[in-house]
Amino acid sequence: MQKRNNIVARLDWVTVILWLVMMVMGWLNIYAAVYNEQHTSIFDLSQRYGKQLVFIIAALVLAVLIMVTDNKLYFFFAWFFYGIMIFLLLLVLVLGKEINGARAWFEIGSFSIQPSEFAKFATGLALASFLNGRRQSSGLDVMAPATAIIVVPMILIAIQPDMGSVVTYFAFFIVLYREGMSIYVFITAILAAALFLLTLMLGNVPVAAGLIVLAIVVMLVTSGWSLTLRALGILLPAAGVAFLAGHYLLELETSGIIVIAVILAGLGYAWFIYRLKLKMPAIIYAFLLGGILYLFTVDYAFNHMLKPHQQTRINIMLGMEEDPFGEGYNLNQSLISIGSGGFSGKGYLNGTQTKFKFVPEQSTDFIFCTVGEEWGFIGSVVVTGLFVWFLLRLLLLAERQRTTFVRAYGYGVLALFLVHFFVNIGMTIGVMPVIGIPLPFFSYGGSSLWGFTILLFVFLRLDAGRTEYLG
Repeated sequence: MQKRNNIVARLDWVTVILWLVMMVMGWLNIYAAVYNEQHTSIFDLSQRYGKQLVFIIAALVLAVLIMVTDNKLYFFFAWFFYGIMIFLLLLVLVLGKEINGARAWFEIGSFSIQPSEFAKFATGLALASFLNGRRQSSGLDVMAPATAIIVVPMILIAIQPDMGSVVTYFAFFIVLYREGMSIYVFITAILAAALFLLTLMLGNVPVAAGLIVLAIVVMLVTSGWSLTLRALGILLPAAGVAFLAGHYLLELETSGIIVIAVILAGLGYAWFIYRLKLKMPAIIYAFLLGGILYLFTVDYAFNHMLKPHQQTRINIMLGMEEDPFGEGYNLNQSLISIGSGGFSGKGYLNGTQTKFKFVPEQSTDFIFCTVGEEWGFIGSVVVTGLFVWFLLRLLLLAERQRTTFVRAYGYGVLALFLVHFFVNIGMTIGVMPVIGIPLPFFSYGGSSLWGFTILLFVFLRLDAGRTEYLG
């Protein structure tokens, strides 16, 4: 009894209250999103808001069960949970129900369960357990297996295919950065995303030319005029040879000629790098060659790995394409809905875009539209403020942990909520592509609500027992 009293006293009640407030607000907005005059009772179990109430009650039960469970369970059975979730992700590919083109759900009566939502907490535990056992190293021998732990469920989810959920798993790389992953790896990932978007907007040849100019400028700043002129003295003849051979003999396009020129220049420049032991020029060249090779894979990935509707959504986000009655319909109606709310909104249950169902998926992926239309700018700021407060609270809790296991898991929880929050609201206002992921505690759905609740309360339970010995 004394131990349970200690857990209750140590529980971070600020985070719990934020969780409760956001669940209730989500439930009320789901009611507003699907409200009609024929079904006025908010407790009608035949409607989504009635089912969401059942999901909320079940989430409360889950939270209590997690809080009365010993911390050691999550520590010792982390890999067991991970293994079970991997098995379920495999099983759903065979026995799962296909919804919206993705075989990602198990159908149980009138409900559907999505294992990828629960795999997030299991992946977080397994990653934390692995990092906890190798706290003295942050090299490739640690980061490579840690990356594999993240990538395995990502691959299985991509096969379904559910690319929205795949994107959220990238959040775990924030954990690796916090636990010692090189800043250069993190910067490289950010640059890769930036180059991907620039290549789609400008084409690979202009971006490749820009990378070459950037490399020359960096070389000039870090190594001086003499070395830079030597590099140019090698690059220009290499470009000439590449043009003659590529254009007249191999009949290559400009992109292929650029690759050959950079490779030839690198072969010629390697002697200077080796002879003078030049570390920085070697790094600059490695980034240049890697960046240019990466650019020329973007076109293939975009045109052959993404589905047509995903390509269109990205093009719409980048302003390269307009499709207000096709793939851009959701975004267009979302912007109209949020914009029509003005400063103070139209009032609860008075949203015309919502009431007449102009916004598809308005109770799930686009629930924030209901907030913007009925509660306006004020309501949007309140909801955004609650999430920011919630995320800052998770950051505080993660940083005060005494063990790598709990800290790493806490950062995984923080990162997942951050990605969901940023991407979901971003796609409703047009700054992110529409990829279909829920807004935590607001969007309709039992799997997402229970998955987020388990994810959060396992961390809160670990935090409440942070003085306990895990073993």
